[in-house]
Amino acid sequence: MSLFYDFPENHGLSTQALIDLFARIEQRGLRVNSFMLLQDGKITAEYWREPYRKDTPQLLYSLSKSITSIAVGIAWDQGLLDLDDPVISFFPDKLPDIGSPNLARMTIRHLLSMTAGHDFNLYSAVAAEKDWVAAFLAQEVALEPGTHYLYSTHSTYMLSAIIERVTGQSLVDFLMPTLFEPLCIPKPAWETCPLGITAGGMGLSLTTESVAKFGQMLLNRGVYENKRIVSERYLRLATTEQSDNRIANAGKIDSMQGYGYQFHLCRRCCYRGDGSFGQMCLVAPEQKLVIAMTAGFSSMRELQVTLDLIYEYIFDCLEKKKLSVSASASNLFRQRLYSISRLYIPAAMPIPDDAIRLANRRYSLSDNSHGLQELAFVDGSNGQPMELQLIYKDSKRNARLPYTFAEPVYSKSVFTKDLADHEQTVVTYAAWENGRRLKLTLYYVETPYIVMYTLDFQGDSSIELRFNINVSLTIPDFKAQGVRNTHSNPISG
Repeated sequence: MSLFYDFPENHGLSTQALIDLFARIEQRGLRVNSFMLLQDGKITAEYWREPYRKDTPQLLYSLSKSITSIAVGIAWDQGLLDLDDPVISFFPDKLPDIGSPNLARMTIRHLLSMTAGHDFNLYSAVAAEKDWVAAFLAQEVALEPGTHYLYSTHSTYMLSAIIERVTGQSLVDFLMPTLFEPLCIPKPAWETCPLGITAGGMGLSLTTESVAKFGQMLLNRGVYENKRIVSERYLRLATTEQSDNRIANAGKIDSMQGYGYQFHLCRRCCYRGDGSFGQMCLVAPEQKLVIAMTAGFSSMRELQVTLDLIYEYIFDCLEKKKLSVSASASNLFRQRLYSISRLYIPAAMPIPDDAIRLANRRYSLSDNSHGLQELAFVDGSNGQPMELQLIYKDSKRNARLPYTFAEPVYSKSVFTKDLADHEQTVVTYAAWENGRRLKLTLYYVETPYIVMYTLDFQGDSSIELRFNINVSLTIPDFKAQGVRNTHSNPISG
């Protein structure tokens, strides 16, 4: 079932306050890619910035953890596990020969509250192995579980692995009838570890509307469309302080109010799930509102700036009565949202008279961190767009990127998500900055990633390629030299 729309004035918020909020977001250069505000279960504001789309699932990064928490709550409600069950009890076949003494004291509750007892970031040590469960259990547990907060993505992964053990299903399959279908969310993509166990702490993709529905279920104390999803007793635990995260997050006030079970507690009695680069689901029980958002923030400090603006222009402007609806304000609001939706789009530019003719040119590239070996330009025929082909040492990543100079072109291409490379939607903008410099801007719209290829043609036989990405946890920028190649062939097929 889709969510319904209403005027914010019917819920005590003026349209002008929202106009001011989005103006401030624009002024601060905050790359909010999508935004949805629910008040009393009704959509009172939403937008998607071009070329992002309402129906396109977005990678949530660590916001995935909050969905995994609810899965644990559902399993607890069904009697499939107890929060005080020892973690090792689920994996007798995965235990190290010599276990850390504190390992036996680690429970599901400790995984949920990020107090498993590790005193170091174990992400790289676990991710480097094929068997993540065995690798996690092999790590030294230096501290008494329950005594020290340390954010740990693989603690959440272990929750997913436990659910698989007790249900005989993947996390996604377990959640289809218990969470996703009741919320009318289509079966989502969720990345897995090398052995195929759902990642749990990362890797889930949902639309912004689906995130908003999840938030509304939380706001309704575990109920959606009159169907109980998870118990109130679990939600009370999950959304109240279970561990002290204040020292770990000094300087970010809404990340140092305590930590629940895979939820960050915030000021104003709110709580949220969030993920890298600004993905967020904010639940405000006292104000009866939910905000779902995706973003491309270069720093999570920008998320704190956004929260400050939300408090100022939404929370502080709420009144306890209905307000009159202004037609002029509503029209101005629509104009503002349209303006924001068009921000940052690369402008179409005329083709210079002296632009290099690219048809059927191929260039071999010097060694680079991406393993990109060759570029091939293929001229369009029969009205088809031109095409840039990216040829890698690892041919699995080979890509064909159609483009024109008049408009963006949608296509499919392999690019990274959270854990691995996946075929996904990419939108390509092309423009000549001058007759010797071509820039291709690629929006991988299922993620926040925006890739820029800048090609400087140096004479007739060589180029310089610069690769830049707006945000990434693992992908470095690079530069490569290229020489014209008259012998290789473009990608076939």
